Amino acid sequence: MVVSADIVDGYLAGIEASWRRVAPGEWGVTLDDVAGWPLHVGLTLRQGLLRAQAEVVQAGQVDDHGVLLRNRSLALVRYAHTGAGAVWVVGDLPAAAVVATEVDRLLGLLVSAAADLRRLPAES
Repeated sequence: MVVSADIVDGYLAGIEASWRRVAPGEWGVTLDDVAGWPLHVGLTLRQGLLRAQAEVVQAGQVDDHGVLLRNRSLALVRYAHTGAGAVWVVGDLPAAAVVATEVDRLLGLLVSAAADLRRLPAES
């Protein structure tokens, strides 16, 4: 895990985003404009995985059925929702696969999925 944490630190130091280390093996990243407003991403190294997750939209903003259908076209990331109905995008990498290019790929796919969902018209 130490090697993976160093790789994540190095990757984040090289991107144009606000980030901070929250605790050992945990980071917060803020991307200023993802389809109109900031996306706050949490990264965590735990149980052999690097998990990236971010709240995309609040409850009632998108159709749940449509979100499930969209999951079928995603790679490495997926949508989930809380008990209150907020939709999140979540992705995991095995810690052994944590290299800068794969962290970049994971975050890129996460941001793309978040932006796609945020661009949908709000539910009526």
